Amino acid sequence: MQTRIKTETEIKAMRESGAILAYILNYLKQNLVEGMSTKDIALLAATELKKTGGKPTFLGYQGFPDVICISLNNEVVHGIPSKNKIIEKGDIVSLDFGVTYQGMITDGAISTVLGSAVNKKYQELVDNTYKSLMAGITVIKAGIRVGDISANVETVLKHFHYGIVRDLVGHGVGHNLHEDPNIPNYGRLHTGPWLEAGMTIAIEPMATLGGDDIVVDRDGWTILTADKSMSAHFEHTVLITDEGYEILTIL
Repeated sequence: MQTRIKTETEIKAMRESGAILAYILNYLKQNLVEGMSTKDIALLAATELKKTGGKPTFLGYQGFPDVICISLNNEVVHGIPSKNKIIEKGDIVSLDFGVTYQGMITDGAISTVLGSAVNKKYQELVDNTYKSLMAGITVIKAGIRVGDISANVETVLKHFHYGIVRDLVGHGVGHNLHEDPNIPNYGRLHTGPWLEAGMTIAIEPMATLGGDDIVVDRDGWTILTADKSMSAHFEHTVLITDEGYEILTIL
């Protein structure tokens, strides 16, 4: 489904959805402690979300079994929360969350290093992946093309010599979790679909300290780096406006 231009009512609902999402991701980040399981984090997310009136978009989506994706270290995305996955100091923890509010969906993700980084490169990976996200966002306005976003994300990640996960992409979002167009994290300026004011898209760079290749874990969901290198993931849902953009998933 192609992402549609949203009505003012739909945009208002997405602002509320995004605010809830941003609050919960920040809440989870502030409450991460060594020794927690990823299932503990998911339970915190579910409990807080219930208080807000939002609904967990991921739960049951194509069979996904929980409210949030939690990926550790060499897990790129789609990690299933588990009581057997324990977070240790220095781990890269990626939290990917979707919220539905009044029928409208936002999608967002953050990565963080628990405590002080065991390896300085881990913190740099997290920081620079976020920089690539913002590089893609800051060029947004009505009338640009998808390639303009993609090329700016790629420029930052290439500068730091990171692997760019090419098999997973950003996307339109709003009425559905995944809508067209796809928004890769690599590309050429002035190419790809045109973007219009009122569209809402999710931009989500995924970078690694190694290569680009990924594999699917035996659980059928968790995506890992093929070379077992560390990875980071950030995502914002963004409203395109005539003059620029509005990040909907930020506090």
